Amino acid sequence: MQLTPKINQILNHLEKIQSFNPQNPLDDTRKYLEVMSFQLSGKKETVAMIEELNIPAENHQIPARIYRPKGKTDKKSPAIIYIHGGWFIAGGYETHDAVVRKLANKTKAIVIFIDYRLAPEHPFPAGLNDCLDAVQWVLENAEALGIDKDQIGIIGDSAGGALSTAVSTQIGEHFKFQVLIYPAVDNQLNTKTWEIYENGPVLNKQGGVEAWNGYLPKEEAHNPLAIPILIKDFKNTPSTLILIAEHDPLADDARNLAENMKTAGVSLITSFYKDTVHGFMHMGEILEETQLAVNEMADFAQQHFK
Repeated sequence: MQLTPKINQILNHLEKIQSFNPQNPLDDTRKYLEVMSFQLSGKKETVAMIEELNIPAENHQIPARIYRPKGKTDKKSPAIIYIHGGWFIAGGYETHDAVVRKLANKTKAIVIFIDYRLAPEHPFPAGLNDCLDAVQWVLENAEALGIDKDQIGIIGDSAGGALSTAVSTQIGEHFKFQVLIYPAVDNQLNTKTWEIYENGPVLNKQGGVEAWNGYLPKEEAHNPLAIPILIKDFKNTPSTLILIAEHDPLADDARNLAENMKTAGVSLITSFYKDTVHGFMHMGEILEETQLAVNEMADFAQQHFK
């Protein structure tokens, strides 16, 4: 495994990160991801406005953020639903703020970031249900939000890629496109890239096993909506772009999902980011590939918006 000096610089930095006053291993994981994102994402772009709201669900509320891009004055704007990663157990506003700001400005679309419930406190299907409910709410309230409900895309990274894939098989007819960034779509962790990168960089197999165990109840062990590699019917899935990082244990899982989508007839592009690692979207302070990926996603979005 040949890593570039920039990647080695990042990995050296990651080894030195310590969570502040973690209460338990789960809290440590969540705080670590926040610190990593804060320190490596680089300067946050200014957007026109950020609004926080709570989307009503059956027995609770789903927090969400709406990012409005700079320079956008149309009464009805295209929109992107963003579903974040974090192994289903971590992640939220602060871990993905820098990435979402970049996407809003570059795509000129309103971005709705869904802060879905996390495992293990809320195992599957809680997070997926939150994402589905949030999308339906956005569709029903599109006019009030200043959104063109016929111009909506969805983006998910890592665990968010799994959730996005599941959402698209259910209500993908409402989306113009989908982007999956190094998606976590298989709980078996038995591919060649998992063998090569069992101990990292960034992700490791033990952490993956623990995350899936916390997310997936035993009775859901064969549910394709929880484990998207098992999906056979992609009938509602829109045109999809999948981003794959070279030194990522999830790389083969993404390739396998891409093959399944192709077989099912999904319009698909895969994009390979050489010399990068899982989570490179949070490493814009050091890696130029972060902005290159934002540019690619924005181009893909513009091709599918009117």
